[in-house]
Amino acid sequence: MSGQTNLSELLKALSPALLPDDYVFVFVKGLTFDDLQPLSPISVFIEEQGMSLILKQKIADLYGYSYTGVFKCITLTVHSSLEAVGLTAAVSSALAERNISVNLVAAFHHDHIFVNEHSAEQAMLTLQALSKEERNKT
Repeated sequence: MSGQTNLSELLKALSPALLPDDYVFVFVKGLTFDDLQPLSPISVFIEEQGMSLILKQKIADLYGYSYTGVFKCITLTVHSSLEAVGLTAAVSSALAERNISVNLVAAFHHDHIFVNEHSAEQAMLTLQALSKEERNKT
């Protein structure tokens, strides 16, 4: 299954789910993929400067990594295609209207939105309203 590409259908079926853990973004240099196993990162991105990791806050604290903010993850449970056009823009715009900063990670099946822990409830309400508004158009 390759996922949904129709923006209207994606918005109707967003079904955002707020994950219970707190997450942080950390930057590391000099680690190998073998070194990452005990950290259980949910995301790894390799940049020229080093690795950016998304970790559960409790793991980052355990290993002494520094970070600047604590985030909640909202998973859009609709199976979106990596070829879908407009979902990131629609979600980002709706949250920006509420002055909510968004860090979005697209994975194979779902999109995952990281928002400041203090904005999580408002972000959930905003995404639910966006989905409801799209369902009411038909």
